[in-house]
Amino acid sequence: MTTPVAPLLEVRDLQVHFPIGGGLFKPRAVVRAVDGVSFAVHKGTTFGIVGESGSGKSTTALAIMRLVKHTAGRMLLDGTDFGALGGEALRRIRRRFQMVFQDPYASLNPRKRAGDAVREALELMEVGEPSSRPQRVSQLFAQVGLRPEQLMLFPHQFSGGQRQRIVLARALAANPDLVVCDEPVSALDVAIQAQILNLMQRLQRELGLTYLFISHDLGVIRHMCDEIAVMYLGLIVEQADRETLFERPLHPYTLALWSAAPSFDPNARGRGRRIRLQGDPPSPINVPPGCRFAGRCPFAEQRCRDEPPALRSVGAGHLVACHRVSEAGEPLYDIGEASRERVRA
Repeated sequence: MTTPVAPLLEVRDLQVHFPIGGGLFKPRAVVRAVDGVSFAVHKGTTFGIVGESGSGKSTTALAIMRLVKHTAGRMLLDGTDFGALGGEALRRIRRRFQMVFQDPYASLNPRKRAGDAVREALELMEVGEPSSRPQRVSQLFAQVGLRPEQLMLFPHQFSGGQRQRIVLARALAANPDLVVCDEPVSALDVAIQAQILNLMQRLQRELGLTYLFISHDLGVIRHMCDEIAVMYLGLIVEQADRETLFERPLHPYTLALWSAAPSFDPNARGRGRRIRLQGDPPSPINVPPGCRFAGRCPFAEQRCRDEPPALRSVGAGHLVACHRVSEAGEPLYDIGEASRERVRA
């Protein structure tokens, strides 16, 4: 009997709430950006989080990076609860997890040369001897496909894809185990996206990296991720491996996301498997008492509006939070009927 491999990153019931407003005689409201998220990421794999704007996926990434304060929950790296660390202990463990942000130009100091931006990461985290750092910077530039003469250039002298390569080099400076990627290619055109994604996969193979990958682009998620979690209004509503989630999505919100993705297959159109959402997500300040998706779901029943569904297993590694899915993982709704009602070709 093989012993299960412990995850590199484990997130347990993570909550990030932001108090807003209030006054002398008025209580403060609370934005429930992330409201109880749990997942595990195994070494050498890519875990994806997908959802529309406001779902809480980027806030989850920022909380894991300790860039926003989490309200409750635990975050463990190789069993160490780094969410409870501070000061020098946090600075030491931070070498093991780094982040790639969405906008590469905003991520770089416009007055700092590219080589200096990467060397600064080595200096701040005290990686290597000072005399060896210039060589390490040159090695990092070569790893991400940049030329030695580009070390002396400023960020505005690079293209968007080249700037993201600099950000990748800076993230890799401390030899991290985990790289958190928050929409790392959404600001790039399609051709450059493919180059950066292929570079990230090559670096993962060569360096044994683990990625937590945040994106709203289903094509990017499908290309990059081994396991995927779908978030809606601060909660995970479905989670499974890539093949399962794309071939057999169960939650109506996941189906709606898949329906919104453009298809270049003419045979995939008009099969009665597409639904269109109406309305906007509810406010994260006043979340509904039942399922948070019930107000937009074409299959919602009264139970959905009254009772919040638990995220439960319906198959090997397949989790879903929906009353309209059976314990055996069978949908208890007719997607064809919803398609005929909401989509008029």
